[in-house]
Amino acid sequence: MATQEFTYQDVAEHNTKKDLFVVIHDKVYDCTKFIDEHPGGEEVLLDVGGQDATEAFEDVGHSDEARETLEKYYSGTLKRKPGDPTPKATASAVAPAADTSGAGMGTALYAFVFVGGLAAYFGYQYLQNQQNKA
Repeated sequence: MATQEFTYQDVAEHNTKKDLFVVIHDKVYDCTKFIDEHPGGEEVLLDVGGQDATEAFEDVGHSDEARETLEKYYSGTLKRKPGDPTPKATASAVAPAADTSGAGMGTALYAFVFVGGLAAYFGYQYLQNQQNKA
């Protein structure tokens, strides 16, 4: 099956609720059937309809599930011509996954400091109470 190529002008003509194309990383997606299901609301898609939505898509930080859903609506590739708008974010600009392997250590440190603070407070109160009795 040959991949269909769209020009930026072709995509720009599809910008209504009943006919909505978006471009993400130079791939064209027909989101017409998805517009009512979009978790962020239809306005979000209508704002970028017929345009390059790469930056808006990446700024939101869509999940892997959202990216898989997007592939269901793949229609073809964008054939850029001189003078066409260029995306502000490129495919290589996608942020790598955060390394959260040491995240638990920060929480444990805060818990240790909190418990230590409580122990110091109650120890001080106990010593003050003992001193007042004497």
